[in-house]
Formats: sequence, structure tokens, C-alpha cells
Amino acid sequence: MKIDVIGDVHGCLDELKDLFEALGYTLQEGIYIHPDRRIPVFVGDITDRGPNSLAVMELVYDMVIVHKKAKYVPGNHCNKLYRFFLGNKVQQTHGLETTVAEYEALPTRKQKFIQKKFITLYEQAPLYIEIPEANAIVAHAGIREDLIGRNDKKVKTFVLYGDISGEFHPDGRPVRRDWAKHYQGDRWIVYGHTPVREPRIKNKTINIDTGCVFGNRLTAFRLPEEETMAVPSKQPLVEEKFTTFD
Repeated sequence: MKIDVIGDVHGCLDELKDLFEALGYTLQEGIYIHPDRRIPVFVGDITDRGPNSLAVMELVYDMVIVHKKAKYVPGNHCNKLYRFFLGNKVQQTHGLETTVAEYEALPTRKQKFIQKKFITLYEQAPLYIEIPEANAIVAHAGIREDLIGRNDKKVKTFVLYGDISGEFHPDGRPVRRDWAKHYQGDRWIVYGHTPVREPRIKNKTINIDTGCVFGNRLTAFRLPEEETMAVPSKQPLVEEKFTTFD
């Protein structure tokens, strides 16, 4: 199996279309298909902050649920939107407010369709995907080797939010441990969640969230080729959103 793992899209529909075209996919019956039957794998956080969150969600829903031509794991933004659609009280901050604004601008009938689609997409998604044919595991914020194979609450927190310490930076961001530098496994861990200017490879892990919604690039990681491909963002650059590692 040949796969293309796609980094955090965050509502950047135009860039996602550009990336599919750069990867050799063509638009057929409203979804993107590769002539070599490559499988796109979305690493989560497909909505929020960007200009076209609902359109991205509907495309992912069609590819994953309707046509079964792609795979998807949820991110923390997906989890928050899911809880919003369930009617839970969630703070409309950190980008959720942009998706909610799109949603609330729709007619009531269309809102119900959108709500049902996203709930279905989220509830049918695994916390992380093991892909033996590609010797890879895809998880939104990564996964420690000792957690692979588990699906408990600790694993859910890790794959959605990373290896959080419970402490916070002065600007309110949670302090996350650098789990990737301790990874010793022989399978690729492909993840996103933390925006970086360039894909970060550490041991056999790769962070492909290159901050498209913050003006950098949208990146895919191709297996078994072990190659990255990226397209430029059309969004304004927000320099302070990018993390640097030692």
C-alpha cells in the first residue's frame, strides 16, 4: 500500500486541492483519486482557523466515509468540534469560532446535514491508524511506543494533545514533552499538531504540520518513498505560531 499522509489542513481548501494535484491526484466525481491507487491519510485538525472548514470536512467525509478512498484520524480541533455538534458547552476559541461562524451562516436544513456528516466521520475514526503495509502509524499528535496497541483514556489524550505535562507557557500554550527524541521503534510515526517551519524528522518520527493556516506550507509525507511534498500557503504568515526544537 502506498500512502500520502496529509498534515493539518485547518480549513485551507485551496491549498489541499493544490497538494492533491501536486501529488498526482485527479478530481473524479467530487473526490481526489490517484492513478496508482495511493491512499490519502488525513492526520486530523481538518477544520478551524482557515477560510473553508466546512468544505474541507465535506470533502474528507466523501473520501473517507462515502467512497472509502482515504483514511482519517481526529485531532484536538476535531474533538472540540465534535463536542460542539453534540451540544456540549465548549469555548468557541482557538479557531473553533471560525467553523461555527460558517456553520451558523447556513440554512437550518444544511446545518443538520453538516452536523450529521461530521459526527459520523468522527465517530467512525480510530484514535490512530496502524498501517503495516507502509510500516507506519498515523496519530494526530504522535504516540509513544509503549502506548501503541492501546485505546484507553491516556492514549486518547496523548494522540489528541501530545505528551502534555500539565504546565503552561506564559502565552497559555500547554508545555509538551519532546516524546519523539526518545522514540526507538522501527515503524514510522507520522503526526502533526505542533506547527513547524520544516517537517521535523526525529528518529523514525516525522511532524508534517508545517503551519499552512499560519502562512507557511501544507505538507504530505509519502510512503514507502519516505519523501515529503509541500505546496505554499495562501494565508498570511503568523511567525510566532511556529515551534522550534533543540
